[in-house]
Amino acid sequence: MKTITQFSHSVTETPHWLIKMDDGVVLSARVWMPDSAVDKPVPAIVEHLPYRKRDGTIARDEITHPYFSGHGYACIRVDMRGNGESTGLMTDEYTVQELDDARQVIEWAAAQPWCNGKVGMMGISWGGFNSLQVAALQPEPLKAIVTVCSSVNRYADDIHYKGGCLLNTNFAWSCNMLSYSSRPPDPALVGDEFKRMWLERLENQPFLISTWLREQTRSDFWKHGSVCEDYAAISAAVLSWGGWHDGYRNTIAHLVSNLGSPVKGIVGPWIHKYPHYAGPQPAIGFLQECLRWWDRWLKDVPNDAESDPAYRAWVMDSIKPERWLPERPGRWIKEERLPSDNIQTTLWALGINTLVRDGTVASFPQPQLVSSQQHCGAATGDFFPFAFGPELPDEQSVDDAQSLCFDSAELSEAIDIVGAPTIRLRVVPDTTVAQIAVRLCDVRADDSSAHITSGFLNLCSHQSFEHRKELTPGVPIECEVVLDQIAYRVPAGSILRIAISNTYWPFIWPAAEHGTLCIDEGALYLPIRPTAAGDECSFQAAEGSLDWQTDSIREGSTSRRTSVDTETGVVTTAIDIDFGAQRDKHHGLISGEKKTEIYRIHPEDPLSAVADIQWEQTGGRDQWRWRTAVTGKMHCDAEFFYVSAKVLAFEDNEIVFSKAYDDKIPRLGS
Repeated sequence: MKTITQFSHSVTETPHWLIKMDDGVVLSARVWMPDSAVDKPVPAIVEHLPYRKRDGTIARDEITHPYFSGHGYACIRVDMRGNGESTGLMTDEYTVQELDDARQVIEWAAAQPWCNGKVGMMGISWGGFNSLQVAALQPEPLKAIVTVCSSVNRYADDIHYKGGCLLNTNFAWSCNMLSYSSRPPDPALVGDEFKRMWLERLENQPFLISTWLREQTRSDFWKHGSVCEDYAAISAAVLSWGGWHDGYRNTIAHLVSNLGSPVKGIVGPWIHKYPHYAGPQPAIGFLQECLRWWDRWLKDVPNDAESDPAYRAWVMDSIKPERWLPERPGRWIKEERLPSDNIQTTLWALGINTLVRDGTVASFPQPQLVSSQQHCGAATGDFFPFAFGPELPDEQSVDDAQSLCFDSAELSEAIDIVGAPTIRLRVVPDTTVAQIAVRLCDVRADDSSAHITSGFLNLCSHQSFEHRKELTPGVPIECEVVLDQIAYRVPAGSILRIAISNTYWPFIWPAAEHGTLCIDEGALYLPIRPTAAGDECSFQAAEGSLDWQTDSIREGSTSRRTSVDTETGVVTTAIDIDFGAQRDKHHGLISGEKKTEIYRIHPEDPLSAVADIQWEQTGGRDQWRWRTAVTGKMHCDAEFFYVSAKVLAFEDNEIVFSKAYDDKIPRLGS
């Protein structure tokens, strides 16, 4: 990434700008302001997050917000209430209060003498979600947003559920937030109040799994904040970004296909990071594209941004799978609209271990059985890889061997899959609860099996995600599994494989009963686009302002291991990530973090599933030090989920706070 240090506007930074809410809570913002705004008002760009501007998102803030400000924008990076140096308490994600606070910040900014009255909102992940959600509230000054790695449907495409199946990320993220929210504000900004604020937060912070796990169907809880409930509510111009190696890859096409306001979508090969520094390469000029968007809608610059292709995507080439790929070869394609006439749905009929293009969909001569061992899924990747570690899907053969596979003949010519494949099946369960995982794989000429995309379905939700209904053993059901969006070139000589399992650990929590699914009919509906000869569009090289200036205290590291206990047969997946520790060269704050996730299961027993998670946060300045430790555990029986956690907070090696959480939550059709 090219570092830019000279801009057309000189910039002044304010590290602790206080913005008062209607109820008296004061939000702390880090603000970058063009000096010229005093005489010539500029638009404002708001990013509203719980992740702490002082030591949480600082690395990405440093290369992003000064860049926009240097081009004539006031950038306002706000810590949500109860986080960083903001007062108040946070109770959950995307609450009515959170969105109203963001609305108040937008209206406050628009009313300032240094603002021209027009405001944009941006963010990745949490900030991408709430940018969409606030846009749906239609605050008058909000004219445009940039949303990255976000979701339009909180039940279908967030860290909680997938096809009605419980994601393990649901529990993992609740432990993550318990750890993130355990950190103290910086005394250098809030003074002696820091200790009172810290202890108040620690005492009141929720263990969010207790809320999330009680909402097992697509209830009003999840509909709140799901902009797919009313796309017409969004009138702001929307620039949506995502990555094929991120869990939120479906949003871009949904927005481009459904919004009536100006909308553009861009999807690259990236993980859960901003595209100007994300991997796998190629990174692109994300900031320049955003600047073009801001200039058009916040400054009325006639740059024809509205005439750009509606959808641009990186079609990934087939390569040997690895847990991490520094780059992903491919090419850029463009579509002027979605749905596109260029993308045609092709039918591939399932037969006895076969997949036939333009074949006849008919009942199998003999039913095909699926009864996977509980640890099938060990080769999966993380839901949202974001630590530049071994988090991508591995070679799939080990999971294919535990799945029911349907293979095509070798392809005589390459095909470009662009969109969301769908599979329709007739299934006969032998249990009252069951789930299904469907993977589309590329069996390459070197015999490696590469993950293309996948989808999941809780069969108790096959008729409705709002209402689950227990299955009747022996009674067939018709079901449809929509796989995640993808853009992937399957080369000539490869074999397309559909791999079906009824477990997928540790990606999703297992169903309460270990059963067998009988499949007696099925068809794959594959979106295929004419193969692109080369790049159909291009982007500038990545730019950014100066990197975060730090002194390294501890280097980071990552590892992922799967092992089998030879005595018990229990399979263990252990993920260790040390994010390192560093000292900010300007304000001197130290920050560091580590986590360990351990997932255990016996191949024959779904009720043996256990998740153990540990987090550690460390920080301080000069002679002052603090540390927080979070431990969490989840297990189950046939009727209940059991979750527990403990938070310890230390100041100068003395325990200043301890709290334990313990909950028992009924299972509903799982």
